[in-house]
Amino acid sequence: MQNKLKKKQNAGRFGEYGGQYIPETLMHEIEKLIKAYEHYKNDPVFKNELNDLLHKYANRPSLLYYAKRMTKDLGGAQIYFKREDLNHTGSHKINNVLGQILLAKKMNKTRVIAETGAGQHGVATATVAALMDMECEIFMGKIDTERQALNVYRMRLLGAKVHAVSTGTGTLKDAVNAAMQEWASRTEDTHYVIGSVMGPHPFPTMVRDFQACISAEMKEQIIKETGKLPDAVVACVGGGSNAIGAFYHFIGDENVRLIGCEAAGKGIDTTQHAATLECGTTGIFHGMKSVFLQNKDGQINEVYSISAGLDYPGIGPEHAELAATKRAEYVGITDDEAVAAFEYLAHEEGIIAAIESCHAVAYVKKLAPQMTKEQIIICNLSGRGDKDVAAIARYRGEKLYD
Repeated sequence: MQNKLKKKQNAGRFGEYGGQYIPETLMHEIEKLIKAYEHYKNDPVFKNELNDLLHKYANRPSLLYYAKRMTKDLGGAQIYFKREDLNHTGSHKINNVLGQILLAKKMNKTRVIAETGAGQHGVATATVAALMDMECEIFMGKIDTERQALNVYRMRLLGAKVHAVSTGTGTLKDAVNAAMQEWASRTEDTHYVIGSVMGPHPFPTMVRDFQACISAEMKEQIIKETGKLPDAVVACVGGGSNAIGAFYHFIGDENVRLIGCEAAGKGIDTTQHAATLECGTTGIFHGMKSVFLQNKDGQINEVYSISAGLDYPGIGPEHAELAATKRAEYVGITDDEAVAAFEYLAHEEGIIAAIESCHAVAYVKKLAPQMTKEQIIICNLSGRGDKDVAAIARYRGEKLYD
C-alpha cells in the first residue's frame, strides 16, 4: 500500500497535519467529493434542507443545561452541559450523518457505509439511511459488537447490515480499515460516511463543519444566559468530532480554554490506554498525517479504553495542530475516573451520559473547584449512556443482561 500512496500537497492542511495519503483507486472519488462539498456547502437549497432536518428531525438546537446541584457540590465554577445526548439517536453523530448522507444523495449515491466504535455513529448512519431510502452497511470491531450489543441490534432494526470485523484487535481502527477497503472496491454507488474528523481531506474539514453547529449554539446560548463567554469548554476526544464541534467557534476567543479529554484507560504509565496526544508521535495512518500511538517503526499500537468510542490510536489532524500550537489542552482520564463520573452525574443531575462523555465530566470535577464562582465551564455531553449501563454494571461486578 505504501508504494501506492498519493499525497496531495496543501490539501486540507492544519499546519503540518492533514492532507491526503490514499491509494490511487480512491483519488478520483475523493476529488469528486471535494468538488461536491465545495459546491453544496454554499448552496442555499442544500443549506436549507440540512437546517430543516437538523431542526425538525434531529431536535436542534440542543439544550444548554445549568447543572445547579453539581455546581453547588463542587463549590467552584458554574457548570453547564451542552445536551447532545438529547439529539435524535442519542448523540452528536446525527449532525454529521445528516450532512454527509444528504450530500451523498446529491451525488446520486444509493448506498452508504460507515465504521463505528461505540455504535452511536453506526446507529445514526443506519437511521438517516432509512430516512433517505439508502442501502446501509456498518463495519464494527468484533469486540465492540460484543460490548455494544444493544447498538448492533438497533442498527439491524433500522435495516443496516452489520459486519463484525475480527482482524487485528477487533476494535475501531480495524473497523475503519475494513470500511476503507470496502469503499475502495465500490465507489460508483457508495459513499463512506466517516464518523470523525479523521481520514483524508476533505473529511476532517467536512465533518468539523457539520459538527460546528454545537459551538455556534453554545456561544449564542451562553451569552443569552449569562451575558458572557465561558472560561472553559471541555469535551471528550477519540477521533475528535464532538470536541472540534464544541471548540470550533471559540478557537478565536483566546480567553476561552479548550480542553480535550482522552482515554487514559488503566493509566498512561501502562500500555492499556488511548491517550494519543499525551503519548503519541507524528505519523501517517488512515489517509492522514496526524499524531498516533505507534512504535519506533511506525507500526500502530494496540490501544485500550473502557469506552469503545474513544478506543482509537490516533486523533484528527486539526486537534493535532491545536495541541501543537497550544491553543487547546489535552488531558488523560482513566477508566476509574470516567466510571466514577458516570455515577456522579447520574446521582447529582439525573443524567445518564455516555461513558465517552463522562471522561469530560471527570475532568470538570477536577477543574471546577479550582475556579471562582464567577467563572463558567461548558462541558459537551456528546451522547447518552443507555448503551453503557450493562458494561458499567459489569465493571462494578454486577451481572446484568444486555
